[in-house]
Amino acid sequence: MRAHRAPGAVSGHLAVANALADAARTATLAWFRRPALSADSKESDRFDPVTEGDRAAEDAMRALLARLRPQDGILGEERGSSQGSSGLTWILDPIDGTRGFLSGTPTWGVLIALADSQGPFLGIIDQPYIGERFTGAPGLAEVSGPMGTAPLATRAARPLSEAIIFTTFPEVGTPAEAEAFHRLAGQCRLLRYGMDCYAYALLAAGQIDLVVEAGLQTYDIAAPIAVIEAAGGIVTDWTGGPAHQGGRVIAAANATIHAEALKLLSLAGEP
Repeated sequence: MRAHRAPGAVSGHLAVANALADAARTATLAWFRRPALSADSKESDRFDPVTEGDRAAEDAMRALLARLRPQDGILGEERGSSQGSSGLTWILDPIDGTRGFLSGTPTWGVLIALADSQGPFLGIIDQPYIGERFTGAPGLAEVSGPMGTAPLATRAARPLSEAIIFTTFPEVGTPAEAEAFHRLAGQCRLLRYGMDCYAYALLAAGQIDLVVEAGLQTYDIAAPIAVIEAAGGIVTDWTGGPAHQGGRVIAAANATIHAEALKLLSLAGEP
């Protein structure tokens, strides 16, 4: 085991991660459901919003890291990347689900991950308004919130015909990706849209079976990978390979349903 993944080191990393999540809670809630909240678009051909809440949360987390972990690298959605000397990188998505944040729905979240050259090994999915925090790390998988603290565990295997599947956008990605996704979703009992990172938290908590998306960035998926894997689930790309670079992603509650879903998604062809 690498030294930074050992229990003593992980405990220290978790303390930093929780401090980051606390800072982001304060920063995001200062803007959530406020009449003055507005959004700029990152792209000219479609609405890809960013708000003052996004920027404030990432700035607050970066300020803490500059003080607590100046030797580590950072990759953030809003402020880009900075190199470190430790071999560790904090991956920050200050508001995953900015469309939901802007709309006032409590389904967005703050994503915090810590990764080494092998990928993310510690992650937090935090929902500030509800007050839920889903945490995954070596030897730890738990959720804390209004109902107390409880262990996280993904669902046991069951037929695809009984599965609940989530994605964020009905379009999913390219026409070929959408066709493959809807072929899979058509075999499931229930399809739901629009939960952003909260869908991955629900999978880790044992509520649903699959989350399938395309066109993701590293900061969209790094924290969910760590949380879901700690809870016993599987996250890969649509070919079964590593997913921590983003792109096409499937998160599954167990190996059985993951294998069934991959058979249908593999028909999408090459990206």
